[in-house]
Amino acid sequence: MAQVSALKRAESEKAYNLVGQRIGRKGQATREKILSAALRIIESSDDAPITLSGVARDVSVGMTTLYLYFPDLGDLVLAVLNRVMDAADSAFTDQLRKRWPDQSLRESCSKFLHAHFAFWRAHARILHMRNSYADAGDVRFLKYRGQVSTPLINFLIFQMDGQPQSHVTPNGYIATLLLTWFERIATVVTNPTFHTAARNSGVTDEPDYIDHLIETEADLIALIVRHQRDINKPSHEGK
Repeated sequence: MAQVSALKRAESEKAYNLVGQRIGRKGQATREKILSAALRIIESSDDAPITLSGVARDVSVGMTTLYLYFPDLGDLVLAVLNRVMDAADSAFTDQLRKRWPDQSLRESCSKFLHAHFAFWRAHARILHMRNSYADAGDVRFLKYRGQVSTPLINFLIFQMDGQPQSHVTPNGYIATLLLTWFERIATVVTNPTFHTAARNSGVTDEPDYIDHLIETEADLIALIVRHQRDINKPSHEGK
C-alpha cells in the first residue's frame, strides 16, 4: 500500500514539534524513544494501563517534553499504530495484489485470512485501541481507518475482476462487506473476553476452534469471489 505508507510517514515522522520548532537529531531520537516505549508497553500486556505519564516515566522524560511531540494519548496511539501498520503490506496485503488463480481460489483465500489473523494476533491491543477510538467518534482514527481500508477494498474488487473506480457499486458493496467481515472476525477472536466466552461455550481446543472459523470463512469468501468473477466475466474477458 504505497499510498498509505506515504501517508503514514508524513503523519508519523513530523519535522516540527508542537511549538513549531524543527525536530533535530536529538529530538528525533527522543520521539523514537517515546514511540518505542509506548509500543512495548501496549504489546507487552493486555492489562497494563497505557498513560502518557507511564510512557514518560519509562523513557525518563518530563511531561513537558512528551507534550512537545504528543499532546494527548490518542496522538501517541495513532503514531504507534502508524509504526505497526508499516508491516501490514508484507504481512498480508501483498497477497491481494496478484489475482488469485481460479484453480486455487479457496487455498488463496485461506492463506490470506490466516496471514491477516496472524497480524491481528501479533498486534491485537493496538488494533483494538484503534477501533475503540474510531467507534468513540475520534475523527483522527475514523479518517485513518478509512484511509487504510480503501486500498484493501480496491484489492478485493480486483480479486472479483471488478473495476475499483467507485465503491458505490455492487462489487464495492461486496468488497466492503468482506473487509468488514474478516476484520470483525479478527477483532472478536483476539478480544480477551472471547477466550472466556469460548470456554463457557464448551470449547476445549481454542486454536483449533479459531482455525475452523477461519477455514469456514475462507469457504464462504471463495464462493462469493467466484460468483462475482462469473458475473464480471464478460467485461473482464473483453479487456
